[in-house]
Amino acid sequence: MPMVPEQLIAMLACARIGAVHSVVLCRLWDNGLKHADQRRRGKSCHHLGYLDPPGKAIPLITTVHEAIDNSPSVEHVIIHRRRKEPPVELRPGFEHDFYGLMEGVSTTCPAEVMDAEDPLFILYTSGSTGTPKGVVHTCGGYMVGTYYTTKTVLT
Repeated sequence: MPMVPEQLIAMLACARIGAVHSVVLCRLWDNGLKHADQRRRGKSCHHLGYLDPPGKAIPLITTVHEAIDNSPSVEHVIIHRRRKEPPVELRPGFEHDFYGLMEGVSTTCPAEVMDAEDPLFILYTSGSTGTPKGVVHTCGGYMVGTYYTTKTVLT
């Protein structure tokens, strides 16, 4: 997803239910996997409450289709629609609308109990070589690192 609140919500939801996830930054990987119909480039007005900030719209749905057509292990794709026009056609049974899935869902969800060494998320980086490398962050290790950084840097 592009940099929208739903991106953080989705990551926290994955962590809460114990689902290992990976974040791919749209602005860094133009040929990477992107799960939204578009992103915006230019000045952002999220602080003013606009759903779609001004700037150039960058269509992502074509990139999603190219990526998943070459990824046979992908079973479902959730699309975060940021625009109503033109409508984006979803592949039935395979692609799902983010907001459609959110309708009628309970606002409470018990957290999955995880061990400290259970994987939390995988972060890919290409570094200077341009070849992606994945780093697995564990539940306990990430929390200790977050606490230490907050304590030593932000206080």
